[in-house]
Parts: sequence; C-alpha cells; structure tokens
Amino acid sequence: MAIWACLLAFMLAYSSAKAEPIVTESTSKAETTVKSPPPSAISPSITSINNFMCSSGVGGAVQTQIFGISMGSTITDKNCELVILANALSGQRMTGVATTLLCQDARVWYSMWDSGVICPINGKIGQEAKLIWEQNPQWMPDRPKIR
Repeated sequence: MAIWACLLAFMLAYSSAKAEPIVTESTSKAETTVKSPPPSAISPSITSINNFMCSSGVGGAVQTQIFGISMGSTITDKNCELVILANALSGQRMTGVATTLLCQDARVWYSMWDSGVICPINGKIGQEAKLIWEQNPQWMPDRPKIR
C-alpha cells in the first residue's frame, strides 16, 4: 500500500509540475511612408576672388521627375585680358610693348590713328609706322561702328 501511496503522490506531483504551453496569436499592421526630397540637378557656381580674373561663370540646370541635367561653362573677356596684360607690361617699363598690345583692339587702333598717334608696326613708330600702315591698308583693322 505504501507503494501505491508513493506512486499516487508521484503522479500528482508530476501532473501539477507539467505546465501547458501558452499560445498567443497577434496581428500587427505597420505602414511605412518614405518621404524623399525631389530629384534635383544642381550646377555649381564659379566664383572669382581677385580683380585679375577675366572669366565669368555661367551655369544652368533642368530637372524633370526622372531625368535631370546641369551644365556650366566659363566665358573669357578678351578685352579684360588685353588690359591686364598691357598693365603688367607698362608696370615693367615696357610702355611701347603695352601700346602695341593694346593696338590689337580696333577701337584703340582707330582712336590713336584719329588723334595722330600711330600704333607701332614691325618695330617702327611715328611717321615710319604711318608710312607702313598706309602702304599696307589690308593690315589695318576694320573701323568699328560707333553706336
């Protein structure tokens, strides 16, 4: 009988120690909205920091929903370059060379011609230069139109 009592006590202890599994069902709904900035085509600007810069930057961009393009370029001012070069030569006491350089501009050439100061040619100045210019009119620049 003691065996049966032990066996009964063991069965009761074992059955109460054995736990039933807990099953939980859950449903969750997650919604994700991604907000991104619109596509953009950006052209960098070109800046000049000093006064001896004879270039200007030009840029532009176009953007659609799918495709974008940006472009940029520089524009060089030839008159600005001419003045800076002539100024540098004049600063080195080469005024004749600076004058010859400026005479490459038709406006300078004709303003000097009209005032009686002749642009140098082939190393000649003054009346000798005037004689060479008159003998070779095809070398004279076209007279600029005055507005």
